[in-house]
Amino acid sequence: MPKTTMPTTLIKVTGINRFYGNTQAVKDLEFELHTGDILGFLGPNGAGKSTTMQIISGSLAPDAGQIEINGIDLVEQPTLAKQQLGYLPEQPPLYKELTVNEYLCYTAQLRGIKKADINPALEKAKQRCGLSEVGNKLISSLSKGYQQRVGIAQAIIHNPAVVILDEPTVGLDPIQIKEIRQLIIELGEDHGVILSTHILPEVLAVCNRVQIIQKGELVYHSDMETITNNMQSNEIDLSFKKPADFDFIKNISGITDAKQINDYDFCIELCDDEKDAEKAIDTLLSSAVEKHWFLTRLSPKTRSLEQIFIDFTANNDTHQPTTENSSNEKGELK
Repeated sequence: MPKTTMPTTLIKVTGINRFYGNTQAVKDLEFELHTGDILGFLGPNGAGKSTTMQIISGSLAPDAGQIEINGIDLVEQPTLAKQQLGYLPEQPPLYKELTVNEYLCYTAQLRGIKKADINPALEKAKQRCGLSEVGNKLISSLSKGYQQRVGIAQAIIHNPAVVILDEPTVGLDPIQIKEIRQLIIELGEDHGVILSTHILPEVLAVCNRVQIIQKGELVYHSDMETITNNMQSNEIDLSFKKPADFDFIKNISGITDAKQINDYDFCIELCDDEKDAEKAIDTLLSSAVEKHWFLTRLSPKTRSLEQIFIDFTANNDTHQPTTENSSNEKGELK
């Protein structure tokens, strides 16, 4: 049998806290990032996302807790730990009076890359970020999309283990967004990536894990496969060409609830048992044929990532979802 390769832990955050005066911006936050992860870090405005990103990147000190970057304690060995990081803040740190080449050479020097290795690192970063044709152009002359690419290039020029991207597609047009998303996916092949964003379709497009922060606390975390499963619902919309018998439909075994919209349209809820639910659908379909109702629509309802996000962030008093879906202690949907 082939050996199972255990994921390498690139970031380990344990119990970090951060206060601004009497306001606690981050509370007992814990999570890990592994090799190959593209982690979507979500939360409403003011939830503590940017503060957390600044703490992890070493730009802001935590009041308590521990951050390990590729096994190196960020507080005890900040210089060594930061060498493992690439960081693109929400406002890219660009010197727009410089050319792309000049700026990236400068950032390479700041990163401690040896003089003989700067040009190879520069060319590799430009190639990965689609900047090979604009190296001699002033950054100020580039579109916002290309400026974002330059910002990402400075974050990866030293080939860090972890890349942190804070709102990398804000203000971009749809074509630019698509290009940056593809770049993020490619970065995820060789690095661990944390993507802080409030653009939920972006998370669905590029991430394999998601976590949601609310009032500085981690309220939800899951892999994308689980989220996709949670988007499925037991509810099904039905439409018929001829009036259907509502009393008959609601009493089919395996249907736990039913609502009649009119004589032709209904919404049913199936039981959780997969076999019983399948039998209920089979009974419904065969009955529709026998009774000449002429089924025209059978459409399963789904919950969007937006709804999951709202469930965990809309209620400011508690960290429980606002729908009937329950959660376990880690905030994962059951």
